[in-house]
Amino acid sequence: MRFTDRVALVTGGARGIGAATAQLLAREGAKVAVSDLDVGPAEEVAGPIRGVAIACDVTDRAQVDAMVERTVKELGRLDILVACAGLTRDNLIFKMTDEDWDVVIDTHLKGTFLCARAAQKHMVAQKYGKMVFLSSTSALGNRGQANYSAAKAGLQGMARTLAIELGPFNVNVNTVAPGFIETRMTRATAERLGVDFDAFKIGAASQIPLRRVGQPEDIATVIAFLCSDESSFVSGQTLYVRGGP
Repeated sequence: MRFTDRVALVTGGARGIGAATAQLLAREGAKVAVSDLDVGPAEEVAGPIRGVAIACDVTDRAQVDAMVERTVKELGRLDILVACAGLTRDNLIFKMTDEDWDVVIDTHLKGTFLCARAAQKHMVAQKYGKMVFLSSTSALGNRGQANYSAAKAGLQGMARTLAIELGPFNVNVNTVAPGFIETRMTRATAERLGVDFDAFKIGAASQIPLRRVGQPEDIATVIAFLCSDESSFVSGQTLYVRGGP
């Protein structure tokens, strides 16, 4: 029970990695606010773990500020922020529209910035906090993902900077960069490419040293470590979780 008496806010918490993280933190004692763009799926995750479900568009400052304030009001404080909200709009650069670029950059980069800015106020005041941003191996470059790659690389720079700024207040900030994880997002990628999802996973696994694709729980356990006091001297780091080097 590493998170007894801790309060966590997980954005993008209704599905995939976000949902697995919210569930794990709750199992280990945390009170959890589950945020997503639509409140219905967030309620499906929050209900069984006795959490709070919050609808929030993370690109909207007013909604983000209200989400954080509601978390503090209903759950008593805010110790942990896990920023998982994200989406993809993949295309080669000559086909990528301004909208494709803006919505991905705004959701990942601006959304995480707004959440971190709102959360740090409470963490600084109590001299304690953990933030984990969800990056990706795509930060290293990936065909058809100029927008997504730029956003995920930007999150790593943001985390390193916030680790420097917030470290004196006992706030740790890190990123986790997953490889191929079996989620709705990777399923959508297979559909975009016109590939059967099972065949897509088999092909991906053949390129991974552990010879399997990852599951949301594989990432949730790493996020939980970075949210725990076991990682109290780890900050400003990016941990790649991809089944091998």
